[in-house]
Amino acid sequence: MPDYLDDLRLAHVLADAADAATMDRFKALDLKVETKPDMTPVSEADKAAEELIRGHLGRARPRDAILGEEYGVEGTGPRRWVIDPIDGTKNYVRGVPVWATLISLMKAGEGGFQPVVGVVSAPALGRRWWAAKGHGAFSGRSLTKASRLQVSRVSKLSDASLAYSSLSGWEEQGRLDGFLDLTREVWRTRAYGDFWPYMMVAEGSVDMCAEPELSLWDMAATAIVVTEAGGSFTGLDARPGPHSGNAAASNGLLHDELLGYLNQRY
Repeated sequence: MPDYLDDLRLAHVLADAADAATMDRFKALDLKVETKPDMTPVSEADKAAEELIRGHLGRARPRDAILGEEYGVEGTGPRRWVIDPIDGTKNYVRGVPVWATLISLMKAGEGGFQPVVGVVSAPALGRRWWAAKGHGAFSGRSLTKASRLQVSRVSKLSDASLAYSSLSGWEEQGRLDGFLDLTREVWRTRAYGDFWPYMMVAEGSVDMCAEPELSLWDMAATAIVVTEAGGSFTGLDARPGPHSGNAAASNGLLHDELLGYLNQRY
């Protein structure tokens, strides 16, 4: 089995470059922000970070394809880098430090492309998480200064911490009643949002999280970090991986119950 460690090292180099670019413009008074057709914001830093990553990949992995949030798909082949230059742009443009660059390598296989490398870098928080297929998941300031991640062993909903992003998406999909029923059964709920709850699931500080509507670049990197930490990452339809347009992540022990509540009145 390929070890993907060279690709993981490259992903860290890409994240280092993106961190420098995004932090340079974070809280800048003259930051330019536009509204995309889907009414979500995009800043000049989003575009610059993706362009930077694409440039590095073009030199280091010219045969690999690239899918990015801001500039779409470039190239074809069995290996595809999936990039979200700033996950949490709304936080970024308001000066909230909870945002990250998501970098994943996906490889063609049974059931389509599957993530084999993932790096989630949140420089304003001073945190980074990463994983490579078959090598586990880690967090730290560098590859050599890292701690291995492991999901929690909480097995009862009444003891579980649930993270989510907002209520409106669940309401729009007709899943709000089931979601609210779930919140009444768990020990604690917090609306952290974006990449962060998935990383907390991987760390074991949160037991489960879910979002009703996501894109592939929102999920590819977080999915492999969660699964390599021993957790479960599926769509709300229980399909493994980041392919369903939504996500449910857990320590594995609570996954069936999590999906049951989110689908119970749908």
